[in-house]
Amino acid sequence: MKILFVSMHSIHAIRWIENLQDTTHELYWFDVTGNGKLNTLNKVHQLTNWKNRKIPNLKGEYFLRKNYSSLYNLLNPFLEVTANEYLEKIILEIQPDLIHSFEMHTCSYPILKTMIKFKHIKWLYSCWGNDLYFNRQIPKDLKTIKRMLARIDFLHTDCQRDFEIAKSLGFMGDFYGVIPTGGGYDLTYYKDYALSFEERRIILIKGYEHLFGRGLNVIKALQLANNLLLNYEVVVFGAHQEVIDFIDLNKLPYKTFGRHDLSQMELIKLMGKSILYIGNSISDGMPNTLLEAIIMQAFPIQSNPGNATAEIIENKKNGLVINDSNDVNEIKDKIVFALTNLKLLKRAMILNNEIAEQRLNYNHNQIRIEEIYSRIDNILNY
Repeated sequence: MKILFVSMHSIHAIRWIENLQDTTHELYWFDVTGNGKLNTLNKVHQLTNWKNRKIPNLKGEYFLRKNYSSLYNLLNPFLEVTANEYLEKIILEIQPDLIHSFEMHTCSYPILKTMIKFKHIKWLYSCWGNDLYFNRQIPKDLKTIKRMLARIDFLHTDCQRDFEIAKSLGFMGDFYGVIPTGGGYDLTYYKDYALSFEERRIILIKGYEHLFGRGLNVIKALQLANNLLLNYEVVVFGAHQEVIDFIDLNKLPYKTFGRHDLSQMELIKLMGKSILYIGNSISDGMPNTLLEAIIMQAFPIQSNPGNATAEIIENKKNGLVINDSNDVNEIKDKIVFALTNLKLLKRAMILNNEIAEQRLNYNHNQIRIEEIYSRIDNILNY
């Protein structure tokens, strides 16, 4: 098949595409966000540098885009080439058999008009994170989501919850299962960076504090459990400025890393040194950082919006589930329970190692991903 991928710059998209390195499919990638080339397989034909202006920049355009985005979006087709327009050009040039878009808002909404126009081209959509769970609550988004799900032929999700949501919103195509966002992990490679239980001295916190992230509540919970932290180093990664400012203002002895201070590999190594990993948000799919904590055997304490986390964490077995992301006392109680039940944490390392082998292994998921495209190829040639 000729497969056209549509995605943002993302390590998860790269890892997914690289699962097809040994196949005979002809691979293309459309840089839908206009950020330049992707660091991926040489066999992938990359379609970039497409965001050309139709007219010169107008005075006040930046202000309009920043402060009145809805109005700007209406005017944008008159100002510059749109993703819909460029996708149509690509379709006419290369005649793809399948278009595979990752994520909804940034990568799938912008091409919906063209995908509806070219109904004969099959569309595979990878549902990530907040695509359905949160955005269905917004009336304008819900209308677009339903139009998109009605057009999509094939779907895979990162949690079972989102397949059930997709069905309830009108998806009637073929579902190809729950697969981690980027495919899977090379467990043999990562094991080299996992310390023994006795060597672990880090409590690792995801420091997101934005529309979805509630990392600040974890920091406040740690303050309440301060007497149990004497033998541990608290490290906060991906920290938004509000979290960093709170830590500085309260003179907390925590090490912080900003949003883009760590590479994925640096974070993986930190997880391999951590006894606890804590992630907290009001909305998500299956968090990739949770999966990475599991493969690195850091005991996870994770929020559970829509019960997605409960698909991989059995409470008080291989981790702890936060029921209310805004309840600082609940989070504190979970931290205290973990740090006063070290035998549980040690047993959980074994359980999470088994889960990683069964569900997150790269080799296993690579076969599943190849099968998705083989099944679609069979449908096209039936």
